[in-house]
Amino acid sequence: WGCKQTVREVGRRGGNGCPPCSSLQTFTAWCNSHLRKAGTQIENIDEDFRDGLKLMLLLEVISGERLPKPERGKMRVHKINNVNKALDFIASKGVKLVSIGAEEIVDGNAKMTLGMIWTIILRFAIQDISVEETSAKEGLLLWCQRKTAPYKNVNVQNFHISWKDGLAFNALIHRHRPELIEYDKLRKDDPVTNLNNAFEVAEKYLDIPKMLDAEDIVGTLRPDEKAIMTYVSCFYHAFSGAQKAETAANRICKVLAVNQENEHLMEDYEKLASDLLEWIRRTIPWLEDRSPQKTIQEMQQKLEDFRDYRRVHKPPKVQEKCQLEINFNTLQTKLRLSNRPAFMPSEGRMVSDINTGWQHLEQAEKGYEEWLLNEIRRLERLDHLAEKFRQKASIHEAWTEGKEAMLKQKDYETATLSDIKALIRKHEAFESDLAAHQDRVEQIAAIAQELNELDYYDSPSVNARCQKICDQWDVLGSLTHSRREALEKRQLETIDELHLEYAKRAAPFNNWMESAMEDLQDMFIVHTIEEIEVGGCSATLPDADREREAILGIQREAQRIADLHSIKLSGNNPYTSVTPQVINSKWERVQQLVPTRDRALQDEQSRQQCNERLRRQFAGQANIVGPWMQTKMEEIGRISIEMHGTLEDQLQHLKHYEQSIVDYKPNLELLEQQHQLVQEALIFDNKHTNYTMEHIRVGWEQLLTTIARTINEVENQILTRDAKGISQEQMQEFRASFNHFDKDHCGALGPEEFKACLISLGYDVENDRQGDAEFNRIMSLVDPNGSGSVTFQAFIDFMSRETTDTDTADQVIASFKVLAGDKNYITAEELRRELPPEQAEYCIARMAPDL
Repeated sequence: WGCKQTVREVGRRGGNGCPPCSSLQTFTAWCNSHLRKAGTQIENIDEDFRDGLKLMLLLEVISGERLPKPERGKMRVHKINNVNKALDFIASKGVKLVSIGAEEIVDGNAKMTLGMIWTIILRFAIQDISVEETSAKEGLLLWCQRKTAPYKNVNVQNFHISWKDGLAFNALIHRHRPELIEYDKLRKDDPVTNLNNAFEVAEKYLDIPKMLDAEDIVGTLRPDEKAIMTYVSCFYHAFSGAQKAETAANRICKVLAVNQENEHLMEDYEKLASDLLEWIRRTIPWLEDRSPQKTIQEMQQKLEDFRDYRRVHKPPKVQEKCQLEINFNTLQTKLRLSNRPAFMPSEGRMVSDINTGWQHLEQAEKGYEEWLLNEIRRLERLDHLAEKFRQKASIHEAWTEGKEAMLKQKDYETATLSDIKALIRKHEAFESDLAAHQDRVEQIAAIAQELNELDYYDSPSVNARCQKICDQWDVLGSLTHSRREALEKRQLETIDELHLEYAKRAAPFNNWMESAMEDLQDMFIVHTIEEIEVGGCSATLPDADREREAILGIQREAQRIADLHSIKLSGNNPYTSVTPQVINSKWERVQQLVPTRDRALQDEQSRQQCNERLRRQFAGQANIVGPWMQTKMEEIGRISIEMHGTLEDQLQHLKHYEQSIVDYKPNLELLEQQHQLVQEALIFDNKHTNYTMEHIRVGWEQLLTTIARTINEVENQILTRDAKGISQEQMQEFRASFNHFDKDHCGALGPEEFKACLISLGYDVENDRQGDAEFNRIMSLVDPNGSGSVTFQAFIDFMSRETTDTDTADQVIASFKVLAGDKNYITAEELRRELPPEQAEYCIARMAPDL
């Protein structure tokens, strides 16, 4: 602007290097907008500021401060002194005046005068404008961009050509006072109308004088930047009250959003905790129910139901429990970060209550599985014993059939001497046979007793049948004794020794064959391969065959002697019903049963070998999975205390680690399948491993819960860091300090360790009165429950409070006062106008009305 033309000429002509008309007009209007408050105005900047009086008055009005008293004389020295006082005041506000002197202003130098006015405008109208810590010009431009962003055909990029069509001016007014502008009726191709509309509305309703000329702006290739900045700054100051209200509303919305989110988290926690506790409450009685069933099939169905519970119903509840703890920790962290009281769940719904209930559930679960397996083993034993009882009882009852009638016969009363001899020897043979059956009766009674002791469901019928057998046995014994006495009375001579020897030896051998057939057809149960002896029956056959040949030889010898002496024998051996035909027939049956029995034993041996393979298969997998989980638990413990990279890096690493754990799950599913095969095979022990499926399941649940908790701790640290504005370097410093003094790597510091950590960070907590008082104050913050240890989360919460700031209650109250226009109350209408609908209704529902 360095030409020597007069200001009026500059205002008329403009020209290269001269101040444009818009600047002169704008600066004059801007000065008059403030001088009117003092009851005066100017017409020509170069003339009216020459004596310094109106210049000093302008500075007093815009600064609100008193300047030194001006000199009223009309001499040049008086004018220079006044202008110097004004320039000194401007310099006192931190403004550097380059090449502007009082003499040039007094002499009416247009360039210097306009430069001085622009300096005043920059300092008192624009300099204090700052959006997001930008410079004054950038801050004003950013404010304009944000306010006009929603409007079509408006794109504010600078303070010259972006304003030529007038839409940006109209958009600024419409954004703050929509009732003054019908923005949708404006046309981009009619800039003069748009500009004049904005200037007139601003002058009439906003008390912003018209500082620009529409035709000048439209007719200039590049409108004057300083003029437009000056005019736009008036809009900024006119709407500054609305800006404060918007800032206050944003602060309140932020706080309300945090409260709403926290309340949602509390409600979700309460519901999830209630549902989980209710499930535990319903499940424990089912697991504690020890009502025995009558059959193996019914108990196996119970076992299958239990497997469904472990496989289908419980895993989602384990995840719910873990998620519940994570939600609780996240909620408490958010409450701490916003300086809110800690969340206290409803009575009986604390995390500790859920953990206690879960422990009771797992205790009941463990006892239930042991009971099921023991009960199945008991029923298996009972079924075997019951079948054995029925077989032995049936054989015995078949043998006793007709024996009472035979012993009650009195055939000896009319018998000859030879007949009596035969009857006596026959009775002796029967007594021998009866004695041989004593062991079977005792076995039947012993089996019945064992069935009673094992609480067999059909014990009454077993007892009745056993009692009947015992009563009958007593009767047979009594009748046998009576018949012997009767026969002995009528004994006249000795019975044939050969027949008697045959009968005596045939009866035990016959009983042996019957027992052998019974044993060969008897059911058997074994649990290990060592209990099976294949080929045991075959080994006894040669000795038995020799005894059979000896007995048959006695019969043949008797027949040979009879033939030799021409004695006619009366039919079969009179002393026994066990004929050679009976012996041979039963011997053939024994020979047929032995291979069948051996095959059954071999089949059982194969089954036990298969069971042994199942044991080894399960043990091989369990001995891999168990140590793997233990190693992972130890690695997670190391990861939680080590520090590598940013928290996001650690979180990403942990999530990859978690995924690797989840990817390992097929190995557990394989182990579950092998375990099910083991249980279906009724295998109850495994000497090849110390790991049970229960140990593996509990370890897996602990592993998943531990990694989830560790991830949640890092997420909470990120949440704390971001909410509190903590830098990554600070967070690493906090972690390094904490880990350095956490000597035992337990994740917590004792009081002395914590004090040493604080001293290393520059806190004055030495062992004196003042230091002890400060340390006790800090301990009350980081360990409010007096547990005697400080966790890393409590440590970073304390450090973040010490190094950052949050929205305090006073700040929130001040924000509400801004919205209320400094009243001590705020109306529902004002809340609905200033806040988003959801948050406005949230406040109204929770604020008590002032009656």
